[in-house]
Amino acid sequence: MIVTKLEAAAKTKYKVFLDHQFAFVLYKGELARYGICEGAEIEEGQAQEILSTVIQKRARLRAMHLLEAMDRTEEGLREKLRQGLYPAEAVEGAIEYVKSFGYIDDYRYAVNFIEGRKSSKSRREIYAKLCGRGVPSETIERAFKECMGEGQEAEAIREIVRKKRMDLSKSTEEELRKFMGYLSRKGFHYDDIRQVIQIHNENA
Repeated sequence: MIVTKLEAAAKTKYKVFLDHQFAFVLYKGELARYGICEGAEIEEGQAQEILSTVIQKRARLRAMHLLEAMDRTEEGLREKLRQGLYPAEAVEGAIEYVKSFGYIDDYRYAVNFIEGRKSSKSRREIYAKLCGRGVPSETIERAFKECMGEGQEAEAIREIVRKKRMDLSKSTEEELRKFMGYLSRKGFHYDDIRQVIQIHNENA
């Protein structure tokens, strides 16, 4: 294998290309330690050793650091590691490593996410956000069954009304129409919206 290119990735880090393909990122001192320079030839076994001992260890440590900062989904962590220029083999190894300790769990993430938002967001909006973070649909549905009971959407609408300090009984038809449109765009069902407004007016 020939080192066909070294490309600066940061002040002291370089992307290493082997046979014209990106292989991994090494620090300047590591390049010297392994005798890596443009045009140099390295054995495949040496490249594998660098991947398994240097890059894989670094990917694991990076994954742990990212999870210390905040809880993440499996796909979210995977994407952050990709952005850090870790090769696919190291990324998947790091994912399996943190999963083995229970440090990432998409179901737990979904439950916590739903619990923190169900009082003010619609099921549809929460579902879309979790999908966008890479949580599988079956995991989201399972979490919804645990977290959201009957009438939760209506309660979320009432909470929005409270936060906006609205008096629905005194709102004009135009104001109600705009508010209903706002709630609809946030993913609430028309029947729930209508029910909350109706009950609010009856109790006024």
